[in-house]
Amino acid sequence: MKQQELETLMTESAQDAVGTSHEIFQIELDYSADSIALVDDLLLAFVAQYHDQALEDEAVFTLCNIYGAYIGEVMRALVGGQWRYDTSDESAPFVVLDVGEYSYAFAGICYERLVNDSAVSVKAYFDQAIANNTQ
Repeated sequence: MKQQELETLMTESAQDAVGTSHEIFQIELDYSADSIALVDDLLLAFVAQYHDQALEDEAVFTLCNIYGAYIGEVMRALVGGQWRYDTSDESAPFVVLDVGEYSYAFAGICYERLVNDSAVSVKAYFDQAIANNTQ
């Protein structure tokens, strides 16, 4: 995937997160750092409203990717960074945001909260990522 295609995909995916949040839950995501806390709530709201449907593979993939893109786009606006399509494991490629010496798997942290442990905080991960790049 070419870099420009990846950038466009992530921008459009973030826009999908904004639209989905508004349409389904009437929650406005405004690309601010404070809005990341809403993503924590939104992920659990999908499970509460859609139960098992929200945890089907395709739904999980979509939710994690659009909200991961949203978080990354907020971070890019604040501290910069570049999206990277990582194919080091060809059977499971993924997208990360590279900022300086760090790489962030925002879709992965969304997956952790949605599927594995609802106590995992997307906002805490984001705050640490910001702190890593603003000291």
